[in-house]
Amino acid sequence: LCSFVCSPKGFPKLKNDTFLRAARGEETEHTPVWCMRQAGRYLPEFRETRAAQDFFATCRSPKLCCELTLQPLRRFPLDAAIIFSDILVVPQALGMEVVMVPGKGPTFTEPLKEVEDLLKLRQKVDVTAELGYVFQAITLTRHSLEGRVPLIGFSGAPWTLMSYMIEGGSSTTMAKAKSWLYRHPEASHRLLRLLADVVTDYLVGQVAAGAQALQLFESNAGHLGPEQFQDFALPYIRDIAQAVKSKLKEEALPLVPMIIFAKDAHYALRDLAHAGYEVVGLDWTIQPQEARTQTGKDVTLQGNLDPCALYAPKEKIGELVKKMLEAFGTQRYIANLGHGLYPDMSPEHVGAFVEAVHAHSRHINKH
Repeated sequence: LCSFVCSPKGFPKLKNDTFLRAARGEETEHTPVWCMRQAGRYLPEFRETRAAQDFFATCRSPKLCCELTLQPLRRFPLDAAIIFSDILVVPQALGMEVVMVPGKGPTFTEPLKEVEDLLKLRQKVDVTAELGYVFQAITLTRHSLEGRVPLIGFSGAPWTLMSYMIEGGSSTTMAKAKSWLYRHPEASHRLLRLLADVVTDYLVGQVAAGAQALQLFESNAGHLGPEQFQDFALPYIRDIAQAVKSKLKEEALPLVPMIIFAKDAHYALRDLAHAGYEVVGLDWTIQPQEARTQTGKDVTLQGNLDPCALYAPKEKIGELVKKMLEAFGTQRYIANLGHGLYPDMSPEHVGAFVEAVHAHSRHINKH
């Protein structure tokens, strides 16, 4: 198995490159579509595969990650796969313990409380040693996809990771993490810099393993106001894009398209459009026309149907998709939800969403 899993050479030829072309701003026959959390609990087969395993044990099994990544593609004609993993594998690589508590979600056994706690983190991370299981999962999945669609790799962005590491889990206010930004700005920058360096190496490693695009999730951007975003999030988002691209060049690896998704950071769209990413992901609180105006013509937009729209009857989903496509236009655009799929969503309604994107975008392109 290892020679096959560990050698990223000889990948099958890509048959559907619509997603990659849209990401690069090239013309497409239809608008490509994928869903955040498309490998998720809304699928009965996902729940079955995951049932016997601890969540992070699943993340550490290349074979299970591969299976979970492929499940939605067996059901829906999606235009991209995203590797099954979790953003919190990065804090684990830094030496922190994270467990999945049923009914509560991811929980850090010892969150960062004081500035001195930064000394407990690994200051130099060998991503292959710590996160090699993700790379193996990517290589295995890339082969198993047999060139059907491109494979997306991802990471959490520094501020989002930092907020989890200090809060010890999810939080409605992020008050503990934000208090660091006000009380310990220097230590906050030290931590963010450490995270940015690890994330850069991690993303480059994913491309070396076979990822054909990368998404950076700044999921907790909405907890920051414009000023704090400018100080503590944006510089690291920019640095990661720049550093990943220069390392890919140095290592003679493919320059893959990169997507930035900063949830609820509508105040920063213009800056995000100039942060070095080919694609800007949008949450559902942003008007398509407004997003186009703010971001200009040189980036592709991705999004942004309200995930809850998938609770609507199928005909209604079709109407909402048509409206969304008319607002964004079918080119330089990747259809997606404004956030991830929820566990109680009907797979049939997800299918209706995917099919509506293809049907309506083909129709618009023809006429």
